[in-house]
Amino acid sequence: MKQQQLHWYDRLWIVTPIYLGLGCFNILFAWVGMIFFCLPLLIAIFGGGKLYCNRYCDRGQFFSLLGGRLKLSRNYPTPRWMRSNVFRYGFLIFFFIMFFQMLFVTVLVGSGARDLSQFVTLLWTFRVPWHWAYHGTLFAPWVAQFAFGFYSIMLTSTVIGLIVMVLFKPRSWCVFCPMGTMTQLISRLRAGKSEPCTGNCVCCNEGDHHAG
Repeated sequence: MKQQQLHWYDRLWIVTPIYLGLGCFNILFAWVGMIFFCLPLLIAIFGGGKLYCNRYCDRGQFFSLLGGRLKLSRNYPTPRWMRSNVFRYGFLIFFFIMFFQMLFVTVLVGSGARDLSQFVTLLWTFRVPWHWAYHGTLFAPWVAQFAFGFYSIMLTSTVIGLIVMVLFKPRSWCVFCPMGTMTQLISRLRAGKSEPCTGNCVCCNEGDHHAG
């Protein structure tokens, strides 16, 4: 059987451990994560649909590597409730609430109403000391505060993705990933109608057709 040719974007999984690792040494590297936040939306806005999710998502590839090739996943079907619109949109709303709360704290630090918090919040609950990753900079404290907050979001979403990867199919996170949900909504708005899932996205290729 002819081995499938790998493209440069098939190796983007390495970005995830590098990004998380750099954030352990200097929290300001967390700002790089804004690329992963904005790029999927821009691709969808300019007509690319879920191209980022299907081809360029480093985190999805990372989960595929761990759960698929390294067989760290039980490979059980993703639960129906996790694939439902209620859960997906509910998680998106919750994600935005946490994101704007993080921005609010950043504004408070920028205005001097609050001191810089040198910790990351794991799973939006547990405060983990992270002071060793901040060495003082020429930038205002709010820049570091945003970095701590954004890194918390990226680390938390990675942990959730790892948990569902182990329990279910490798890319179960992709089923309810906020970025994937937003890109799907953008595609629907561009089409001017409720665009059903074609069955070609990564969540469907995991073996469980999600609600579209």
